[in-house]
Amino acid sequence: MAIDPSNILLTGRVAVVTGGGEGIGRGIAEGLAAFGASVAIWERNADTCASAAESTGALGIVTDVRDSEQVDAALERTATELANPSNVNNAGGAFHSPLLDTSENGWDALYKSNLRHVLLCTQRVARRLVDAGQPGSVINVTSIEGARAAPGYAAYAAAKAGVINYTKTAALELARTIFGSTRLPRT
Repeated sequence: MAIDPSNILLTGRVAVVTGGGEGIGRGIAEGLAAFGASVAIWERNADTCASAAESTGALGIVTDVRDSEQVDAALERTATELANPSNVNNAGGAFHSPLLDTSENGWDALYKSNLRHVLLCTQRVARRLVDAGQPGSVINVTSIEGARAAPGYAAYAAAKAGVINYTKTAALELARTIFGSTRLPRT
């Protein structure tokens, strides 16, 4: 049974969707907007950011969420133009890299794109909400690869497992003010 947007409205709520320019992130942004939320898309690709923002009526901010200064600037702009947001950490990526062939550079790239940004975005959004005494949500999108062995994708799987444990820990630390959850899309 499909959910009818008129039964569950998010009017008055603000949500950031990282990696919201395409794929799962764009679908999340479209869904939040359909239910009445004001949406900010933080996406590093300027073309997909603009396209997704235009089609959903969202605020598009070209942002590399792996960079703390860009995250800080995007959050300030989002809060100024919309309000303090909740957060959906969706950005990430993967590439095939067998264990014995994974370079330090490849490991670091997968860590930054799949785990580091979760720290940066969660921490900054949660801090702003806690300081303002506002409730909110942080949703971290991960992968089934974070919960099972993934030959050829050890670095990616390790980063996604990190997202799962980080989310559980953050949820316990922020339980009184922020709700944290992890979503495992099928891949």
